[in-house]
Amino acid sequence: QVQLVESGGGSAQAGESLRVSCAASRGSTRSSCMGWFRQAPGKERERVAIMSPGGGTTVYSDSVQGRFTISRDNAKNTLYLQMNNLKPEDTATYYCAAALYRGPGSCRRLLLHEFTDWGQGTQVTVSS
Repeated sequence: QVQLVESGGGSAQAGESLRVSCAASRGSTRSSCMGWFRQAPGKERERVAIMSPGGGTTVYSDSVQGRFTISRDNAKNTLYLQMNNLKPEDTATYYCAAALYRGPGSCRRLLLHEFTDWGQGTQVTVSS
């Protein structure tokens, strides 16, 4: 089990940018599929972006495609989500999570429940 800690959330106006980070305070995520998820009050948790261990594969939800970029610095054991052109509908608690890597192509096929290690989340609030 790896312990994950998100940071970097805050308030922004529509059109502005934020970058949230996810650091492994215990253990390593370097060999894991990693993902960013978000959840707004009363809504289901949704997948935002997925990245393979080496960063070669990325998958984005349609709602953030072209605006958000997932990246990782394995030397620092840290995952990032760069959020550009923020919209009010991006307001949510953002979570990072790790899942077992099962080989090429596996990260993009992961279901939410297959992510086994989760951070506590960081709040992002976007005003119009």
